[in-house]
Amino acid sequence: MSYNKPYVWGISSVAALGGLLFGYDWVVIGGAKPFYEAYFGLTSPQLIGWANSCALVGCLLGSIVCSTLSERLGRRKLLVVAAFLFAVSSICTGLANAFSTFVIWRIIGGIAIGIASNVSPTYIAEISPAPWRGRLVALNQLTVVVGILAAQIVNWLIAEPVANSVTIEMLRDSWNGQWGWRWMFMAVTLPSAVFLASAFAVPESPRWLAKRGLDAAAHRILARIGGEDYATRELGEIRATVSAEGQQPAWAGFRRPGVPGVLMTGICLAVLQQWSGINILFNYAEELYRKAGYGINGTLINIIITGTVNLVCTVAAMGWVDRFGRRTLLSWGCAGIALAHALLGLAYASGLGGTFVLGLTLGAIACYAMSLAPVTWVVISEIFPNSIRGPAVSIAVSALWTACFILTFTFPMLTQRLDTAGTFWLYSAICVAGLFFIILRVPETKGKTLEEIEHELIAG
Repeated sequence: MSYNKPYVWGISSVAALGGLLFGYDWVVIGGAKPFYEAYFGLTSPQLIGWANSCALVGCLLGSIVCSTLSERLGRRKLLVVAAFLFAVSSICTGLANAFSTFVIWRIIGGIAIGIASNVSPTYIAEISPAPWRGRLVALNQLTVVVGILAAQIVNWLIAEPVANSVTIEMLRDSWNGQWGWRWMFMAVTLPSAVFLASAFAVPESPRWLAKRGLDAAAHRILARIGGEDYATRELGEIRATVSAEGQQPAWAGFRRPGVPGVLMTGICLAVLQQWSGINILFNYAEELYRKAGYGINGTLINIIITGTVNLVCTVAAMGWVDRFGRRTLLSWGCAGIALAHALLGLAYASGLGGTFVLGLTLGAIACYAMSLAPVTWVVISEIFPNSIRGPAVSIAVSALWTACFILTFTFPMLTQRLDTAGTFWLYSAICVAGLFFIILRVPETKGKTLEEIEHELIAG
């Protein structure tokens, strides 16, 4: 089968811009953390945890909104909404002069992340030919990682050098404390505008169009992707799955035999991706590297190194996900993260720091980038039936952002009670439990059409 490669990769890349903005907005907080904390006078673990996690409340709200709007309005319109919210929230967060205002705009930016994290992988999965779907959905994770690295580099470029002995008062009165952190947030405005303009140029999802009875429009898009024969065959399979559901509301599809189990698999995998603890290495990098003996300048350099490793390993995962399969990558990655976290706990408990801690964090991030980070999004976008894919993905992603909020908010309090070592040992134990879950519950979907996956997991 010959596919229109430039067209498919082009529209997938536009949708994946949502992932780039998601990655930037999500991680920029890590580099700005010491500066806005000084500016707003944040000292308690609760306020520090809330500042780092408040955007995740917006992520959850955005995911919930997607449960109905993605089916009602379609995928493309929500891509436009997400791009608009990214642009506005980045500017207003940077202009905030009160902590309450900062929190409000971080939450609105989180809503954009929640929408993009739902719609971008779903849209890409629905327009992708089966042999390419794994790498194309992983493209969204690649742009997330590019956004993460971009935020880390921008933070480093913007921040002026800081002496290791600097006090909170000196930090607050410095250029970094007054203006630097603001430019870190506002730097994403330009790519947000590019995403907004590009989103108007992509077609609607052919599977969404077919569900709405717009077969002619769906056929035209499918024909442009793979030719007339491909369009006729794919549209026939889509119509068959839609017809099997009848005209019932989308939520009625959750009562079908087999659907609750598949939904629970998606939810548990989404929660595991977050409770593996890797995002702590991004959002609390300044604190973790400071405990390992690094100053602010060294920490910013280390953050760029972690982002580079994250990017390289994500590129590798794109080539492997359609070759080795989803379950194999998830299993090996989860085992590697468990080992790295166990050794990190030992390092902090023994007082080891410096390059030893840096090496272990890089190992954990490498395992994550080749497994749970991209493959979770691939599996979530694949395993649900056509009739409920929008709301089902929304439920799974809502669980992901709820788990991410709990992880991020509780880290300062966990380290107070369990110490840093005990906290990483806890994350290691979760990864071991996750490994058994993957082996027992996660299906292999490599090389199958969405309709074939639906038949095997639901009808079968």
